[in-house]
Amino acid sequence: MSMIALITGATSGIGRATAEAFADLDYRLILCGRRQERLDELQEYLGAQTAVVTLNFDVRTWDEVEHAIRTLPDEWKAIDILINSAGNAHGMSPIQDGDPADWDQMIDGNVQGLLYVSKAVMPGMVERKRGHIVNISSVAGKETYANGAVYCASKAAVEAISTGMRLDLIQHGIKVTNIAPGAVETEFSVVRFKGDSERASKVYEGFAPLTPDDIADAIVYAVTAPANVTIADMTILAGAQAAATTIYRK
Repeated sequence: MSMIALITGATSGIGRATAEAFADLDYRLILCGRRQERLDELQEYLGAQTAVVTLNFDVRTWDEVEHAIRTLPDEWKAIDILINSAGNAHGMSPIQDGDPADWDQMIDGNVQGLLYVSKAVMPGMVERKRGHIVNISSVAGKETYANGAVYCASKAAVEAISTGMRLDLIQHGIKVTNIAPGAVETEFSVVRFKGDSERASKVYEGFAPLTPDDIADAIVYAVTAPANVTIADMTILAGAQAAATTIYRK
């Protein structure tokens, strides 16, 4: 029986690229997101290659998360791999000018959402004495930068949670990997700049950013490592990137 992987944020960016990479490995996929039309498209697209179940819920709402995971068919409940990819960034202003609604979006999605989905999945992994959790952090979780304090704080929380998970779950045979991408060209900047595509496009001008496939390759490397190997923490920067906000642009 092939592995079962649950991926949040599967409808775009790193989540979608990971779903495609896992389909190539013949993993059975539980794809989660909030946009039903995209989930339906993924069901048709990847369902031609492997078994796919889709779940429509908001990771920020515990009742939705718990209900969705609990109501999975029995043959889908033995989740081997959890990819916590759902997350967001909102706004790019000094902290004194920040919008509390933006703060709520980032903290609820990046921190609470990751905790809620993990809480729904971890007990089964503990019972089966196996599993692998991959949390998508960010280089921003390692380096705080101006005009991004709350986003950076939310990703620093992911870093701490990843370490805490590893400490608590090691005795149950569960691996935990923290992946910290640098500049990846996805919907991320469009969301951060609230739909301003022109401003978002400037983020990636003058250099070749990472692609979602680059991060998916790293995730595949981590989850296919031998049983005696844990990839604990991986920071992945674009070739022209030396630090969170240090990018050589031609």
